[in-house]
This record gives sequence, C-alpha cells and structure tokens, in this order.
Amino acid sequence: MRTRKGVPRKEDIVFHHSTRTLVVGLCALVAAAPAAQALATPAGGAPPPAPHTADRALHAQTLADLTTTMKGEAYAYAAYSLFAAEADRQGLTAVGKLFRSTAQTELSEHLREAATLAGTVGSNAANLRRAISGETYEHQIMYRRFAEQARADGDLEAAKLFSEIAADEGRHRDAFRTALTVVTTGHGTIPAPPKADVVPVPAGLPKVKAARTKANLDTALHGEALAQAKYMLFAAHAQQTGNTALARLWEGTAKVELHEHLAGEAVLAGLVRTTRENLGTAITGEHNEATTVYPGFAKRATAVGDTAAARYWRNTAADEARHAAAFQKALNQLR
Repeated sequence: MRTRKGVPRKEDIVFHHSTRTLVVGLCALVAAAPAAQALATPAGGAPPPAPHTADRALHAQTLADLTTTMKGEAYAYAAYSLFAAEADRQGLTAVGKLFRSTAQTELSEHLREAATLAGTVGSNAANLRRAISGETYEHQIMYRRFAEQARADGDLEAAKLFSEIAADEGRHRDAFRTALTVVTTGHGTIPAPPKADVVPVPAGLPKVKAARTKANLDTALHGEALAQAKYMLFAAHAQQTGNTALARLWEGTAKVELHEHLAGEAVLAGLVRTTRENLGTAITGEHNEATTVYPGFAKRATAVGDTAAARYWRNTAADEARHAAAFQKALNQLR
C-alpha cells in the first residue's frame, strides 16, 4: 500500500470523509482499547514502541512490527483517498468508490485492530505527552534536517516546505503543552484547534530531483499519515472522557497533518499519477503485504508466542490479497 498553499476548487478537495465522522467511527476502538500509553514513535523517527498492558506483554519485535503496520495502513488510507479523488476527476466513479472503500478498511479496520493490539491509546495526559515528544522531534530535528539536506541538494521547494512544516510542528507542540497543563491541573483553557490550509493534490510527476529528498519525502509522508490516524484515536478518547475541547484540538491538528502537510509533500513527491498508474501502485503494494510483509510478521509473532498478533496479520494478509485482486480487476476493465 504505497502511494502550495492556495484555495482548492471543490473537485480538488483532498478527502471526502470529515474528521468528525471519523471520530464517531473510532469511538468503538477507544472503548475497547487497553489503557496503555500512546505510541512514543515520532513521525519519521524510530524510538522504542509503547508498552502493552495485556496480561502478557507483547514481544518488542511484535510491537515494532505493529508500528510498521500502522504506518503502512495510515499511509494507504491517505494515498487511496487521493487516488479516489483523482479517479473522480477523470470521471471513473467506480474506481473512485473502490479506492475510497478500501481506504476506509485500511483505517477503520486494519489500523484500529493494530492499535488495539499495541495499546496505542492511553489517558488524555499520556496521549498529550507522546504527541509532544513526537512534535518536538519533528520540529527540532527531523524537518530541520530534511530542509538542510534538500537545500544542499538543490531541491529548494522541498526545503521551503520542510521548513514550514517544522514551524507548524513547533506550534502543535506548544498547543499540546498548554493542553497538558490544563488536563493535569484543571486550570486554564485548551487551545483552539489550528486551521488547515487545504492543499489540492493533482496528478503529476515528482517536483524534486535528489534521491535523498525523495526518500525524506517518503519518510515524512508515512509519518504525517500515522500522526493523523493517532490523533483521531486520541480525539475519540478525549470525546469519550468528556473533554470536547481537547477532542477538537486533536481533530484540528489531524486535519493539518493530513490536508496540509501530507498533501503538500504528496505534490512534491508526485504521489498521484494517472488512475491506471495509481491502480498499479496499489496492486504492487497490496500484493507485497499479502504475500511477504504480513506473513513475515505473523511468523515472527508466532515464534515468540504472540498468537493474537499473528492471527491479526494472517487475517489482514488475506484482506490485502482481496484488495489486490479487486484493484487488478478494475485495472483490467480500464484497458
């Protein structure tokens, strides 16, 4: 599943599902999720994953594989949503519907189940602390480094975007810090949610040349996708615990990560191509997960006794095989 600024036209709106709708859909996960700390992984980074609070702790490799899975599923949701919008623009409504429904499966089923196994959602305070850590990493280290490297490689548009996102992540961190003080002390006011400057993502070739910039864009895309998905989980938890102001902050930040940051990076990366090419990309990714990635994760989980995780990956691999077949059928009908 591998897939600036300006006011978009109606047909260029990046995604069709409101984050408010996603919060409602994710509440069921939060109600069933263990009260564990949220993932410690900052977007693009690789620190140790969060602990699991089931009767028997998951093996470290299983937790790492679950984090990889969530990044892939979150990215698939984002990429397929963009592919759906492109299919709609071409008048290929059936293909758009297929991409959109598959995107929802990746987010609402596959990612949610992996998040439950990993114990992704914690208390409001724990979720904020984890988000602060991730945003700090992106603000101070990752995006600044990416900007410096893009500048050195002559990809000046990418350097500008990375610098802009670094500044945004610093503002997100500061808002989360303020929210944490409110949550832990009961005093003060949760900051208002940020407003996303929605970026349209038309089909096109990459706008960067250096291999290093392309690799950094891929890392950033996966990181922003995962951040959006986690923040929506955190929003659902905040809503369930009665903290609607915090839920709005999570939702607004998730929109920025998805509709502005990821979308801007997608334009530079040339993520969206023709619908035929997008279907080919989806087929390759789904087939790889169905035949190699998830069976490998299941085998490792079985070897260390993490049977529930192994079962999850086997079931998800079967789903991905069906997705690959559906995309192949759609591609055949276009020829």
